[in-house]
Amino acid sequence: MEERWSTEHILSLAPDPASGKAAGKLSGPSPWSEQGSGQGVLWGLCKGSGSTPYRTAVELGTPAYRCSCPSRKFPCKHALGLLLLWSAGPEAVADDAEPPGWVAEWIDARREAAEQKTARREARATEADPAAGRRRAERRSARVAAGPGELRLRLADGVRRGLADRPSADGWEEVAARMVDAQAPGLATRVRALAETPQEALLEEYAMLHLLAGAYGRIDTLPAPLAATVRARVGFTADSAELLAGPTVRDRWHVLGSRDTADDRLTTRRLWLRGAKTGRSAVLLAFGRPGQAPDLALPTGRVLEAELAFHPGARPLRAVLGTRYGTPEPAPAEAPAGLSPEEAMAEYGEAVADDPWLDAWPTVLTGVVPVLGPEGWQLTDGLSALRVRRGSVPEAALWRLAAASAGHPVTLFGECGHAGFAPVTAWTESARPIGVTQ
Repeated sequence: MEERWSTEHILSLAPDPASGKAAGKLSGPSPWSEQGSGQGVLWGLCKGSGSTPYRTAVELGTPAYRCSCPSRKFPCKHALGLLLLWSAGPEAVADDAEPPGWVAEWIDARREAAEQKTARREARATEADPAAGRRRAERRSARVAAGPGELRLRLADGVRRGLADRPSADGWEEVAARMVDAQAPGLATRVRALAETPQEALLEEYAMLHLLAGAYGRIDTLPAPLAATVRARVGFTADSAELLAGPTVRDRWHVLGSRDTADDRLTTRRLWLRGAKTGRSAVLLAFGRPGQAPDLALPTGRVLEAELAFHPGARPLRAVLGTRYGTPEPAPAEAPAGLSPEEAMAEYGEAVADDPWLDAWPTVLTGVVPVLGPEGWQLTDGLSALRVRRGSVPEAALWRLAAASAGHPVTLFGECGHAGFAPVTAWTESARPIGVTQ
């Protein structure tokens, strides 16, 4: 029997607030008929404005969604409403039912498509010409080399003129465009960020960019792990199929938290995991178009046995999800083990020693109390403290966290860095994970 998801997790899948609000109106039994769940699938018929009800189904393992409604949003309000109805318990949606024909056909088609995708990936890996791949990489490296060299000159000119005479946003955009032309999108992203960097932090950002550009200029002399980190920071990407064909790490991965960020072009979802056996941290990235939630969704607090392939680097963190062994299961009824604020900063310091451009490292803090002091919010265990990174969560969310704590120590997962701690998930005495709203 599939454990019911929490309302918080279901609403986190909504592509926008309007979809979540509309789903709430469909979370009762009145619009639904022939609903059921079984074999890892949830389905139902939802009454709409026409004479024919919408056929809605959710494959719970991925999850994946299907609905006959004309909405361009994914998941649509009907899929979210069905999930909310299912979360109420077996009295709302029966367990262990037999999927109807239209649901079985959809699942079979998905399984066949997945098998074909795997076969194509394996065929590409078999047919790949290593020599041709090296030649392509060498040609791109030659094109990219011009970008960091020009950037170093621009930064040096900026320091000579004085930081008060900083370029306008259009000026930075022109520099970023040159980095894009040089096929160095990572540098372009960091250059665009300079337009919004506070004056007091500008020299630091100049220095880190100058260091990155200089490192790429002598990348052939760097140790292999550090060279891989520099390439990734500059904008080289690794093919997921190639990563999965290499060494993978199989473990029972505890889902510590997730967070979505969006702009006009893309919704990015980050999911943080920690291996029960290896203790390794990992972050998975998933992307969706505007108005569409990313496909990958793993409930916070669950444990998934799976293989991960890590991107190469001096401090490997980003990973690709490979073979899964079953569906996510409930985690042990206790908060994950963590560190004190002092230990967390020491761990971040070790990570920065490997990757100087690392802004933050995923960390679990244990036994901390959120308090508001003269310099803002802090997380303290009575012996040491970490400030909460400004702007990482709304003020109202921190007050809710303080209320949930009620002055007692809590466990917090988030990202620890030089700018402070950005909380993502909290565990109180109940040991049930609570999302810290962004």
